[in-house]
Amino acid sequence: MNENEDFSAIVRADVNISYDEQDNSLRPQVLKDFLGQTSVKNNLSTFIEAAKQREDSLDHLLLIGPPGLGKTTLAQITAHELGVDFKPTSAPALDKPKDLAGILSTITPRTVFFIDEIHRLKPAIEEMLYIAMEDFELDWIIGQGSAARTVRISIPPFTLVGATTKAGSISSPLRSRFGIIPRFEFYKKEELASIIKRSASIINVSVNDDAALLMSSCARGTPRVANRLLRRMRDFAQIKNSRTIDIDTVKEGLAKLEIDEIGLEKYDREILLSIINNFGGGPVGAETLAISIGENIDTLEDYYEPYLIQCGLLQRTPRGRIVTQKAYAHLGLHVDKVDNENQKDLFN
Repeated sequence: MNENEDFSAIVRADVNISYDEQDNSLRPQVLKDFLGQTSVKNNLSTFIEAAKQREDSLDHLLLIGPPGLGKTTLAQITAHELGVDFKPTSAPALDKPKDLAGILSTITPRTVFFIDEIHRLKPAIEEMLYIAMEDFELDWIIGQGSAARTVRISIPPFTLVGATTKAGSISSPLRSRFGIIPRFEFYKKEELASIIKRSASIINVSVNDDAALLMSSCARGTPRVANRLLRRMRDFAQIKNSRTIDIDTVKEGLAKLEIDEIGLEKYDREILLSIINNFGGGPVGAETLAISIGENIDTLEDYYEPYLIQCGLLQRTPRGRIVTQKAYAHLGLHVDKVDNENQKDLFN
């Protein structure tokens, strides 16, 4: 790990850390090794097998869910199970229509073409993609001005797999062209513990069952975070000359990383404390809260708040954000006085 790495980013699945690139060895290659997301996996297995029997391309696939849940991994597995080429890219990398045309004009039949962050496609590229998805053709303009003419180029049938964390940002015309639209759910602790045990065997370290469960409870329901925690606990165990990660090592490591038993890191707790100490527990608007903690409002709303809400520590109301009684208890604080009607309703 880079000595300047931000340790608080360990539990942030939306942030790519340098050693995430090393996690390719931990990615399962086939569906049977992909743990969790049982409904998504079982249905996709059926669709893949049917496409293989027809010797046809799989319907276009839109994977929806928070970061770090395995959307990219499942896209790679889909190509592997189909026995076809895998062409990955991301929406920000497709700057001009010719970038998309360059990829699609060189693909082989039934290729799985993966676009990460597909909600960030530019309108001109998205419009070109419509025809490619429906008719397997590309419209290309030759010449300029009055001499310009459109040429339609045929391309092999392919499967577009799009991944997005913001399904609401995808236009209706694009969304309607996907035949399979599964949603990823956060993982259960037991599923994450199994993932941790599997990853540990790959990186040649042993993990006790109770240690794996403790790490899984801190992983925010996300395999990416679980694997990051495993790597850091391996480091703490190694310094103690141990090849086994036990419960004491995990407790010590989490304390040093300032991650608590439900996966909150220092910055999560600062958000809750800011609302309590500066705004009487709420309500407070998102923009005001973002300014008070020195954070971008998009990061606050897209990353920090969802997990705090899922944990029951924060509520969004028409008047603003309110810290719940459960948050006071988690932080070891006492609710001395409730001054506003929103909190009265919440705490009674």
